[in-house]
Amino acid sequence: MVRKRIEYAQNFLTDRRLVNELIQSANISRSDVVVEIGPGEGIITKQLSEVAGRVIAIEVDPDLVMKLRNKFSEQPTVEVHEADFRSFTIRERDYKIFANIPFNITSDIVKGLLTRTNPPLSAHLIMQQEAAMKFAGSPTETEFSILWKPWYDFAIERRIPRQAFVPVPSVQPVFFLILRKRAPDVSTKHRSLYLQFVRHGFEAWKKNLKSAFEDVFTYEQWKRLSHDLDFPLKPLPTELNYQQWLGLFVFLRDRVAPEKWAKLSIRK
Repeated sequence: MVRKRIEYAQNFLTDRRLVNELIQSANISRSDVVVEIGPGEGIITKQLSEVAGRVIAIEVDPDLVMKLRNKFSEQPTVEVHEADFRSFTIRERDYKIFANIPFNITSDIVKGLLTRTNPPLSAHLIMQQEAAMKFAGSPTETEFSILWKPWYDFAIERRIPRQAFVPVPSVQPVFFLILRKRAPDVSTKHRSLYLQFVRHGFEAWKKNLKSAFEDVFTYEQWKRLSHDLDFPLKPLPTELNYQQWLGLFVFLRDRVAPEKWAKLSIRK
């Protein structure tokens, strides 16, 4: 039990007024099912229950689960589950996430959300600023941000004072939004091709994208794309923004012979 509590160590919000502000900004209504990850002693759960139609609270600590079930025993709209969110099955088709997540498993939680067969409509997550910047591709795009932006919008909505938590974290917390796009920029049909294309660009052994894609685009095609999409002739993967990456992919999809798509192997 000691080992588990260390693994899931969490900085809990104690400022009820701040919690209310964050929930209000998330536009949660009585028509929403909201999943909360790591509710702790229920300060967020309580305020979510006042605005959402249903709250599904998922807590891994059995002692906290007992406290939560006692606290919300008279509120049928609040469900408390003892489980690790990373392996928990959400059966609802449409739901939102609102959570102050354990900082040490942030990456696992975010990747798990995005890759679910039924991802959330939106996720408001309190996390460390450094991780949020990586996910959002701010100020510089990352492999993660380019891989997922066809299907999601990411935004750091505000910084949160460290003093609002117990214990006080050593990192800067932020309020981070993941919003599922109603109309994705890449179709389901071409999803695998897009992911392979981006991974090849970031992981190919060549030094720049011109070299990485030399077997896919001709020199004249690459020169034209560089001009039309306004990027350097020999850019690093992180020097292109999402729209430029998307422009490259659309050209690949529509103008490059499918036989050349096989050149998109990922070299370590």
